[in-house]
Amino acid sequence: MSTHDPSGPQPEGGGQPSFDKQPPAPGGGTPDGEPPRPTPTDAPADARSDATIGTPAGGGPGAYQGSYGGPTPGQNPYDQPPPGPGPDPYGAPSGGPVPGMPPIGTWPKRIIARLIDYVLMQAIGVIVIGPFVDLSTREGTTEAFWLGCAVYLVYEALMLSRDGQTLGKKAMKIRVAMLLDGNPPTQSAAWTRAAVYILPAVLCCAGLWWIIDGLFGVFDKPYRQCLHDKAAKTVVVTTEI
Repeated sequence: MSTHDPSGPQPEGGGQPSFDKQPPAPGGGTPDGEPPRPTPTDAPADARSDATIGTPAGGGPGAYQGSYGGPTPGQNPYDQPPPGPGPDPYGAPSGGPVPGMPPIGTWPKRIIARLIDYVLMQAIGVIVIGPFVDLSTREGTTEAFWLGCAVYLVYEALMLSRDGQTLGKKAMKIRVAMLLDGNPPTQSAAWTRAAVYILPAVLCCAGLWWIIDGLFGVFDKPYRQCLHDKAAKTVVVTTEI
């Protein structure tokens, strides 16, 4: 028969282990000398806020999406709708034809831009033909007009294919853009646009053609495209530059 008394003191290092030296239970507690593990409520504030808006903490793909609604890195900005101004009095959309494109250019700005360019090009024609013009008989004025139109055609096509702006359009802060994607006109679109505006005026009645062309844009909905815009698939929008 054993004489061991279970209620008596236990020998050190033997028998039933002491509770203060037991290993930590799985999922709770920490070994002696180690800091406590953070709980979900101990996560940094920015990490919790990232999780709240549905974006990964610290960046990465989609870090700028979520509730902010901004574009992902590398995404075309035209794919995002702009805040834009209010409704246009001429009936055009508040933004451009492509979401994110600037608003459609107003008629006063477009007309003034045309006048600036026309005067500049006709001045060049007069300077070149001037020595051969007799003002008393107006001889040579037709040739000066034709030369000015030829210079205008080349000038507008080259300028528009570069950045969508002539000098007049730069002064009035408007530009020509492709209707499809808002980019500056392609080479073919720029030459088509300039040719449809200039050549009928040279071959027929300049004043009548430009009136018809301009009035077509006044009544066109919703992008106010003149006939030369329709032919080139372009549109005139505002710009900050």
